[in-house]
Amino acid sequence: MKRLFIFLFLALPLSALAQAPLRPTMPAAAPPTRVAAPTRVFPTAPVAPPRGGKWRIGYYESGDYEEYPLTLRAIAEGLQKLGWVKLPAIPEGLSGEALWRFLAKNAQGGKLEFVGDAYWKPGNFDEKLRPETMKAFSERVKNRRDLDLVLAMGTWAGQDMARLGTPIPTVVASTSDPLESGIIKRPEDSGQDNLHARIYPGRYKNQVRLFHAIIPFRTLGIVYEDSPEGRSYAAIAAIEEVAREERFAIVSCHAPFSGVEISVATRKALDCYRQIAPKVDAVYVTTHRGITLDSIRQIAAILRRAQTPSFSMLGSEEVKAGLLMSLADAKKSYLGLFHAEVIARVFNGAKPRQLNQIWADPAKIALNLETTRRIGFDPPVDILLAADEVYETGSREGDSHDLGKGD
Repeated sequence: MKRLFIFLFLALPLSALAQAPLRPTMPAAAPPTRVAAPTRVFPTAPVAPPRGGKWRIGYYESGDYEEYPLTLRAIAEGLQKLGWVKLPAIPEGLSGEALWRFLAKNAQGGKLEFVGDAYWKPGNFDEKLRPETMKAFSERVKNRRDLDLVLAMGTWAGQDMARLGTPIPTVVASTSDPLESGIIKRPEDSGQDNLHARIYPGRYKNQVRLFHAIIPFRTLGIVYEDSPEGRSYAAIAAIEEVAREERFAIVSCHAPFSGVEISVATRKALDCYRQIAPKVDAVYVTTHRGITLDSIRQIAAILRRAQTPSFSMLGSEEVKAGLLMSLADAKKSYLGLFHAEVIARVFNGAKPRQLNQIWADPAKIALNLETTRRIGFDPPVDILLAADEVYETGSREGDSHDLGKGD
């Protein structure tokens, strides 16, 4: 039965959804307040606003997290691909704020602009600063009325926009689960006319089910911050549901990430992985601010030494760094284009709520062969055949080499 599940899961054409053009969605049983789905597909071609000039975009960021600038860059490049803006070469390694300032200063031509002073962030995931930041955004929108859309990056940003009632069109990006975190009402319906948030329904349940089908563990280790946001980032509700279905136990370790410096978040996360690695049959490495491109290599080394199989929630980059497996990522450019198309369709007259929110990663496995050897795991032939991205990590942690099947 386990092998049948793996076969059926990997046979699903999820990658087709990832690259499909956006289309309006009409749920079968829409509530009375549901905005009627449009009868046409909104174009993505550049158009000027009715008032003339350019469309103006603001940026509201949850805090400092490596995924945010990567996603912002992909969205900007997606808008360039659609013809809305022209960009110079973008420097590597910029923070979210630095990248926003760069885009505001250097983007040229086209029909939109990134507004340099339209940037908000509640410190570095500082809960005490959230009300003040929300107020500053709300006053800007109400008093100056000079923004046409805001890009909300991360779960906190999406939650804050939803709480404010999204006074202007809002595109939420880089969230683990906008439904579980209360940003949207349903996968098919954001619940607010001006709100759009990408979602992959069942993503984390599918990951954990697949992991358990490949390695039938009895105990699964998880590290997360014990807060509503931390549980959302780590998809705890989804993991607990699968644990009940498959009858395995969850071993948790709590590591804070909000309201602390990144060095503290990283140290606490590493301490947790050291604690749970020898105590469990497998580890599901969840999203956490303390997990960076550097610290993931250390986590991979910890899990290898304990000979503990691991699955990355985030995807291929963490497998490349030494974790055992994950689902192979769609290219970041595809995700950026998805969000860019939403923005383009909004500027062409669509309400964000009318547009498809559902996105699916490709159903392909990413596998680190060196890790399989280090932990003594002999992957079944069908897993090797299904592996679309296969990595070989050398003697130094993190020296990864693609064996030719990945992007």
